[in-house]
Amino acid sequence: MQKLFKWRIIWALIPLTIGIGAWSSWNWWQRSSAPSQPLETANATQVQFRVPSGTPSQQIGKQLEAEGLIRSSQAWNLWARWLHWRNPNGGFQAGTYQISPSQSLEEVANKIWHGQVVQQSFTIPEGWSLRQMAAYFEQQGYFPASEFLNAASQIKRDRFSWLPADIPHLEGYLYPDTYKIGSGSVTPTQVVNQMLQRFEQVALPLYEQGKDRTNFDLKQWVTLASIVEKEAVIPEERSRIAGVFVKRLQKGYTLGSDPTVEYALNLRQTADQPLTYAQVNTPSPYNTYRNPGLPPTPIASPGIASLKAALDPESTPYLYFVARYDGSHVFSRTLAEHNAAQAAIRKQRQKG
Repeated sequence: MQKLFKWRIIWALIPLTIGIGAWSSWNWWQRSSAPSQPLETANATQVQFRVPSGTPSQQIGKQLEAEGLIRSSQAWNLWARWLHWRNPNGGFQAGTYQISPSQSLEEVANKIWHGQVVQQSFTIPEGWSLRQMAAYFEQQGYFPASEFLNAASQIKRDRFSWLPADIPHLEGYLYPDTYKIGSGSVTPTQVVNQMLQRFEQVALPLYEQGKDRTNFDLKQWVTLASIVEKEAVIPEERSRIAGVFVKRLQKGYTLGSDPTVEYALNLRQTADQPLTYAQVNTPSPYNTYRNPGLPPTPIASPGIASLKAALDPESTPYLYFVARYDGSHVFSRTLAEHNAAQAAIRKQRQKG
């Protein structure tokens, strides 16, 4: 009888023990999966959390816990197993996420599982060269400069059949603009293709509509526009500067453009350190002081205003121009006028 009574007690305690264990587990889960900070006290500013490609789910959980975005990496691992059981082909996706400490573990996990990355953007100013773009992307942490330059040397005419046949790289054809990209998975090729597509959408139709008004082919047009972009500071002068260059080309004069020398030598002159005589006379296919005609390729990415100016240059009597130190230029009809303008500007600079 005593043994029977003992077993009855044991069997009676089993459901109670299971119940207590279940209650304890549920209570632990509720605490562990709850937001790391209550909604009323959580910082309103969301945290950017980056998941590098190939990061194991356990490592993601540890990092989230370390940054105070979830309460328990153990709870994270349990929920990750549940997600994988429901969808064996799924997984946590690389990228950059906006996560608030007021979000529950399930909300955080589902966001990363479904790849709800923040949209980032990059901006390429008008007049930037491929080298400047490459340095920018590397500084921003997107990818190494060398990888971008390599991607920009791939001429994909199967996709962009309008690209000129004799270009060694894409200088001038990567349209300057602000672009939105998904974070974490962007590649140099994706960026290059996106910028070429924008050129195709914005610049190419402009040329197709106006090519009957010019003798320039596509490459010549973009090349001239790139020089105008680098020379012009004041918007109102773009068309006139383009007109001066067109007139010099028609007369067989060299363009004598400083930015082409700067591009050839990979330097930038300043008011305090202008180009030297030796630099201006350094041999290069891009040196338009030594070589007549346009350089072999564009020297930068021109914006729409410079592209329009190169397509419809001003009919001008001027053959020369020289920069003042306020961004404007003095335009001259003759070499004597031009030399006098240069001397006056130098004198003003020395007084300065």
